[in-house]
Amino acid sequence: MPIEVIIPRLGWSMDEGLFGEWLINDGDFVNVGDMLFVLEGEKALQEIESFDEGILHIPADAPEPGDTVAVGQRLAYLLAEGESPPAIDSTVPVAEIIEDVQPVNQQTQPTEPVTRTTNRVVASPRARRTARQLGVDWASIPGSGRNGRIRERDVIAAAQQSPTQAELPKTRGTLQPPSKIRRTIAQRMMAAVQQTAPVTLTTKVDASELFVARQQYKSSGTEIVPSYNDILVKLVAASLPQCPELNACWINDAVYTYDEINIAVATDTPHGLLAPVLRNVAELSLEEIATASRRLTEQARSEKLTEEQLTGGTFTITNLGMFDIDHFTPIINLPQTAILGVGRIADEPVIAGDKVIPGKTLSLSLTFDHRVIDGAPAAKWLQQLSQSIQSGVGQAEA
Repeated sequence: MPIEVIIPRLGWSMDEGLFGEWLINDGDFVNVGDMLFVLEGEKALQEIESFDEGILHIPADAPEPGDTVAVGQRLAYLLAEGESPPAIDSTVPVAEIIEDVQPVNQQTQPTEPVTRTTNRVVASPRARRTARQLGVDWASIPGSGRNGRIRERDVIAAAQQSPTQAELPKTRGTLQPPSKIRRTIAQRMMAAVQQTAPVTLTTKVDASELFVARQQYKSSGTEIVPSYNDILVKLVAASLPQCPELNACWINDAVYTYDEINIAVATDTPHGLLAPVLRNVAELSLEEIATASRRLTEQARSEKLTEEQLTGGTFTITNLGMFDIDHFTPIINLPQTAILGVGRIADEPVIAGDKVIPGKTLSLSLTFDHRVIDGAPAAKWLQQLSQSIQSGVGQAEA
């Protein structure tokens, strides 16, 4: 019996993505474990692995590169030797075939099925959601997809061409549709503010020892010199067991504490903000953290991160020190409980005994979900982290 090749779910919030390309040619034999095709999720490209074997048959109605595809959608078939593909009614849009497919993760809302009207107009779920947000009648606009299917880009184009005057500023300007990743960032930031009880604590730390430690690494001749951020990642991972509520999340009206410490590091890229994840940081040496961090940063900036590298974080660090920022209010990276904002290392006078001497200071901003943890224990943890930065930088070498 022919085996269907379908679109899998990559992330907990994904109900559709963009089809990239086939990695195996039509008619070639596919082995278990072969990479079949490329799928673009909300933030990353992912090569999809085959869990079956057979001869790949790509039907005429298969999506083309750039087409929007839904979770559960049939793309192709794997056939046995001499087996024929099933006959497909070419008059039935693919949207109808997958109409009853629903996401399996109960934390998300059920995927809204691709819907058609009596005149056979078909729109993707994302196109319909965007149409509702922008006040566009999606059934009245032409679609650029297969068989006239209306895509999100069609809705955005229609909104840009005919926005209501009430929604636009009176000053002349240009309406720029957001990119896919910009829209994802906007949605996640709004969700974090609306679904948490965020509180931000700020402090200033004597960073003289941190500065000296970094200079020693630079002069040691080591191939990879840890950044200040790498050292802070290690110190944060060493401190989190002292306050496990910060390495947790609020789910189903209860606190879920993670067994692992996986630090997501906010990374600025030409395409938008990403937060690749360093896994099991407490078990890594500083050199291993520095190596992994550089690799993830390079992949993020070249759009080569996988979905797996962007998920599973338990705590996030975001650094704006390179832009001469001191304190700021970082937004929680859902579903996590806390995020640490790191400011610049500034040349400032510090008190040593009864003297005021030139020194280095570092600003820290901790935003946490007050549903999970109260202010006092969160402040105590930030104090302990500050002390480790001031006098225990050597812990980072462990």
